[in-house]
This record gives sequence, structure tokens and C-alpha cells, in this order.
Amino acid sequence: MTELAQILAARIRAHGPMSLADYMADCLLHPAHGYYTTQNPFGTAGDFITAPEMSQMFGELLGLCLAQAWADQGAPDPFTLAELGPGRGTLMADILRATKGVSGFHAAMRVVLVEASPRLRAVQGQALQRFAPVWVSAVQDLPPHPLFLIANEFFDALPIRQFERAGFGWRERLVGLSGDALAFGLGPVVPIAALDHRLSATAQGQIVEICPAAPAIMAEIATRMGPQGAALVIDYGGWQSLGDTFQAVQGHKPVDPFATPGQADLTAHVDFAALAAFAHPLAHAYTTQGALLSVLGIAQRSARLAQNLSGAALQSHLAATQRLTARDEMGTLFKVLALYPAHHPAPPGSH
Repeated sequence: MTELAQILAARIRAHGPMSLADYMADCLLHPAHGYYTTQNPFGTAGDFITAPEMSQMFGELLGLCLAQAWADQGAPDPFTLAELGPGRGTLMADILRATKGVSGFHAAMRVVLVEASPRLRAVQGQALQRFAPVWVSAVQDLPPHPLFLIANEFFDALPIRQFERAGFGWRERLVGLSGDALAFGLGPVVPIAALDHRLSATAQGQIVEICPAAPAIMAEIATRMGPQGAALVIDYGGWQSLGDTFQAVQGHKPVDPFATPGQADLTAHVDFAALAAFAHPLAHAYTTQGALLSVLGIAQRSARLAQNLSGAALQSHLAATQRLTARDEMGTLFKVLALYPAHHPAPPGSH
């Protein structure tokens, strides 16, 4: 049993079962034993590989998408170019490299990274030192300029709560103890007003997930965007949550989420319908990652890069292109929600 597991078990014995959101928050962010505090999750040596780590094309094309949206909206100066959960800074570095030739874009931008981890801030600072990024700990701390934002695999790591349909009410799935081991249990049947709209489209025993942090985050994005800006949210999930999508990954493989708290990445699929609703009054467009990258020209960019490659490097490049876009890989599983003021056009490729 990990040290964090012992801490959580003692808390449950003293205070009773905890919500899944509280469990996830401790596992990921505990100041001494949390996953993002103690582990190096990214890359082949970590627990997962994100799209920017697979290929520079991902960030390049999304960067040009945001730059075109900026130009379509009159090239506001200054503006905030922000990323939520920037990882190792790879995505932002690719965005900035691809957009350096866009007239006026770099001169007008202020690069702001929403990152709470001091360890990751140091890594990002090394990758982006030429651009003098500014760090904030929360979306609420973003500056009051027109906002052009990207969030790749950010919302899937936010803690969720799970509710199981029971009659005309819901039972929350809680984390408790089975003997000495952490395990799921169920709370009492209660009505939940926030889920009333799901009663007509769920069956008995089905699970609905909600993300408690999402409404405030999306509302802040909408407020800061105001009349100018755009956001691209890329993640795995779908249009409206249904079913148990809570999972743990360690060493690139699924593991028991209660086996080693603090040592595995915990995620859940993103409910894009909820994110769009929380971002009112912004307009939105919704598509798949594969469709967006295809419209933005990934085939042409891939062919151009391939001209200078051979052998294993070429095979790796072609495999990355396939993984980013193929229907049976990230191309369909990953979705894109584009947000923008209704009086402006949608970002290129998002509709």
C-alpha cells in the first residue's frame, strides 16, 4: 500500500467515504504524494504520450489555426496566447515556431501558461525561454486581453463525480474501504437538480459523470474572451457523458485505479456538450481531431516533412501521422471543441 493509500484509508475510517472527485484530486495533486507532484508522466519513459510529443505537426497546424482566427478578428493588439496544462511546453513551442512568420502575431501576443506545478513550470520555462512566458495558477488569473487559448488533454485530468441512476434519483459512487483496500461503494438515493435533464435519456443503473471544476473554468474563458478571441479544446470524450469512463494508466497500460494511488495517471472522458453549455454565450463548433487536422492540411505537411526523412525516422513520422488522424486511433477518439464570439467566423477547419 502506497503512503497516499494509507493516508486516504485513514481519512475514510475517520470521516466516511469520499467522492471520486476528492479521491482524484488527492491522487493527482497531493502536495507530497500526488502524481503530478512526484512523477514524470510524459513521453515514452512516462505513462502516456500526448499528440504534441508524437509530432510537431499537431502544434504547428493548431497554431496556424489560432493565428488565422486572430487575423480574421482584426488582429487585436495586445492579446493573450494561453495554454491550459502545458505539459513540457512542447505544444506551445510548436505553436510559436509555426506562427513566427504571421505578420504582427508575435509582436502582439503575451504568452501565458496556466500551470500550478512548480516542477512543470521549470520544464516549460526551459522550452519557452525565448518567449518570456508568464505563469498563472488558474484561468481566473488570465489577463483581461482578447484571449486565444488552447487546451490539449487538460479537461480529462480534472476530477469528476459519478452518479448511478436509481428510480427518479441518483446514487453517488463513492470511494470507501472493502476491508483495508480502497474500493467503490454507493451513497443513498437522492434527487440532484443538476441532473434532472438526464432523467429522460438514461436507464436504471446507468452512470453519468460530471466535472465540478468545469463550469467555473469555462465561464472564465467566456468572460475573458469577450468580443474577441478563440479557444480550441482537444481531448478524448464525446457529446454528453454516459457510462463509466474513469481510468488509470501507468507505464502506458491501464491499471486498477485503487492499486497505487499517486503513482498512476487518473482520467475520464470529457463531456463536450457540458463544456459548450458552460461557455455561454460563446458560439461553438465540434469536430474530430482527425477531421480538423485533415482540413488544416496535415497530409500536405506530412508529405513535405517526409521528403527529408528516411529509414526509421521516416517510418516513425508516417506512424505518427497515422496515429493522429486515423479513425481507429486518435483521429476519431479525440474531439475538438472550438469556442468563439458569435459575431466572428469559427476557427478554420472546426466546422
